[in-house]
Amino acid sequence: MGVVPMNERLRIKPGTTGNARSLRSDMSLAEYRLWQAIRGRQLEGFRFRRQHPIGPYIADFACVDKSVVIELDGGQHQDQVAYDERRTAYLESQGSTVLRFWNNDVMNNLDGVLARVVEVLTSAPPSQPSPLQGEGAL
Repeated sequence: MGVVPMNERLRIKPGTTGNARSLRSDMSLAEYRLWQAIRGRQLEGFRFRRQHPIGPYIADFACVDKSVVIELDGGQHQDQVAYDERRTAYLESQGSTVLRFWNNDVMNNLDGVLARVVEVLTSAPPSQPSPLQGEGAL
C-alpha cells in the first residue's frame, strides 16, 4: 500500500493531540536522552518532532521530511507484541519507515542508535506529501 493521499487521511482526534502534549512532558529517561541528541537539527540537519500524532497513534519521534518514525520500546513492549505490530503496520501503510529500538540500546549504545537513524534518513527519499504532517485535509 502506498502513501495515502491528503484528502483520504484520517483527521487527528483532539484527544490524541492532548495525549501527545502530555507525553512530551512525561518522557522516559531513554526518550529524553535520544531527544537531547536529535532535537534542534543536531542529527545531520534533520528536524524531528517528539510525540507526534499520526492517525490514531502517537509516534515517539518523527522526521516529517523523510517520513521516518523512531519508536523506543521498554520492557512493557514484550507483553504487547501484537499491538506494536499493528501500530508499525499502520505507520508503514501511511508511507513511514519505522525504526524500533529498545530503551537499553539508547542508554547503552546511543552512538549506534544514531548511526542507524542517520543511515536510514540519508537513504530515504523525501516524502511527498508526508503522512506525518498531522491532521491532513478534509
